[in-house]
Amino acid sequence: MSEHAFAVLHHLSDGRFHSGEDIAQALGCSRTLVWQAVRAIEADLGLTVFSVRGQGYKLAQPFSWLDVASVRAGLSDAAADTYTLAVAERTDSTNSQLMARAGNGGLHGLVLACEQQTAGRGRLGRRWQARLGSGLTFSLLWRFERGMAELAGLSLAVGVALARALRGLGAPVRLKWPNDVLLDGKKLAGILIELSGDALGPAAVVIGIGLNVDDPGVVDQPVATLRQGGVALERNRILAALLNELQPVLSAFDRDGFAPLRDEWCALSAHQQAPVRLSFSHGQPVDGIACGVADNGALRVETEQGTRTFHVGEVSLRERQ
Repeated sequence: MSEHAFAVLHHLSDGRFHSGEDIAQALGCSRTLVWQAVRAIEADLGLTVFSVRGQGYKLAQPFSWLDVASVRAGLSDAAADTYTLAVAERTDSTNSQLMARAGNGGLHGLVLACEQQTAGRGRLGRRWQARLGSGLTFSLLWRFERGMAELAGLSLAVGVALARALRGLGAPVRLKWPNDVLLDGKKLAGILIELSGDALGPAAVVIGIGLNVDDPGVVDQPVATLRQGGVALERNRILAALLNELQPVLSAFDRDGFAPLRDEWCALSAHQQAPVRLSFSHGQPVDGIACGVADNGALRVETEQGTRTFHVGEVSLRERQ
């Protein structure tokens, strides 16, 4: 991708016409490099740029950047005291960046949000991709006093926090075990938990979250967006709302574990008392009726052989038709 693409995009963000000559002069580069950058904005970043002779270049829609000050303005006092915020224009993966810091003295409460990930990923190694500006991708470094062995249910607790925030914004979301947020039965957001530390504690956890705010472009599964759900807020406000709910939930989880959140999670479950099929990387699928989760976040399924529990791992859940 053109190294000038993001610089040119900053000039075009207001949605007005800017001449190639003015942009080139401001950046200290040639008009040819500006033209190449505009092509990259369209081809690599997925944005539409109008080019009109005599007027210059104009984004089809203004572009609103993630901004630390704007996010901080929306934080509660407790959240503002907890988080250290950073925004990157482009990186490989926010989770990878914070995992590198987790074992290297990285700050508790460090949040890294990014406009474009080149190697974003979800659970089971799936790729997470989105058109620039269409979503939120961010990761949070949280240090727990409890050890890794006591962190079962964390992805479900994070789901509860996201559901509280998104429902507060007007999106009637549901939760899918173990780490998806659904809207109208389609994936709106995903959670990726990565751990480092000792079995008995303390543990450093990186919590990665990807959320579809607007149409992400071509992806490999049915997805929902906040805009489809009637939520048309600026991304900085949405990020602040999510962080405001994550702060108390993660603090409470460190103190009490998942059990106090279990009933709230079950009430939000998209598959409570519904027929489901569990698929595994090895072995035969299991059919049954989803009947909630245990105090440690394990999925409880009523099967022909009786009630069985399944832990987060190489397992995928689908509703059975």
